[in-house]
Amino acid sequence: MSILVYTESENGKLKKAALEVVSYAKAIADQMGTSVTALAVNAENVETLGNYGASKVLLVNNEALKEFNAKTYSATLQQAAKNEGAQVVVLSSSANSKYLAPLLAVGLEAGYVSNVVEAPSSVSPFTVKHSAFTNKAFANTEINTEVKIVGLSNNSFGLVEADGSATVEDFSPSLPDSGVAVTSVDKATDKVSIADAEIVVSGGRGLKGPENWGMIEDLAEVLGAATACSKPVSDLGWRPHSEHVGQTGKPVASNLYIAIGISGAIQHLAGINASKVKVVINTDPEAPFFKAADYGVVGDAFEVVPKLVEKLKAFKAANA
Repeated sequence: MSILVYTESENGKLKKAALEVVSYAKAIADQMGTSVTALAVNAENVETLGNYGASKVLLVNNEALKEFNAKTYSATLQQAAKNEGAQVVVLSSSANSKYLAPLLAVGLEAGYVSNVVEAPSSVSPFTVKHSAFTNKAFANTEINTEVKIVGLSNNSFGLVEADGSATVEDFSPSLPDSGVAVTSVDKATDKVSIADAEIVVSGGRGLKGPENWGMIEDLAEVLGAATACSKPVSDLGWRPHSEHVGQTGKPVASNLYIAIGISGAIQHLAGINASKVKVVINTDPEAPFFKAADYGVVGDAFEVVPKLVEKLKAFKAANA
């Protein structure tokens, strides 16, 4: 019996979330007295998963899995879980994993809890803490099925290195016909992705137009951050929809979220509440975002942000 972990990768490189879910699975394995098996698809350097607690890696190399498809990936994980006799399957909370998890739960007749934020408080009964009501509350839920699926909230557990190494085995699942063909994929390759970013710099209508977005990018560059925007900004066409964060856009669970010129509509706050530290820069002291912020600056972004970039660059130069 073991813990099975799905480790996500992109262009052959394991994502930070992959290391986090392995770290989390190791914590469960220690409680249950078992081991961690990681499943990796078309990934390189998978031996590094042993540094975070995996004792075995099932490596799938298959061109048919080059692009994510929930049906084929679910079939792959189902076969791996049954072969390994996995009692617990751990996924991240990425968009792909959230598409995948319900299919996997049906296939394994497993209970599934998403947005889990801590190691189980008990493994008998198996009880996990997860966020609820758009991160405004927490709930403790028991999973009573024989197989349990846990979706770990991104950036909630952290990376925990372990002493050990992983053996790598080739795994060749039988894939169903997905009925879907990917004809092309266009990705921005020169930017930090919102899903993987530890820092996100986001702008709203307070920037007054797309021609002023340079200061958002300047701040993001000096911080090594991803850029994002509010829904009105993407609706106006100032920024691509891929940068829209919030309840109806991409969820954000970064260590630091900087909101510039964003008033803080409830739908936006619902999507970024999982961020650990929230900083707001806005001219309106009554903006709703200030009530949710850890730090706030009441001021003109066109004055505050350039000065902040200047200070950060000076700090980095002094400590280089």
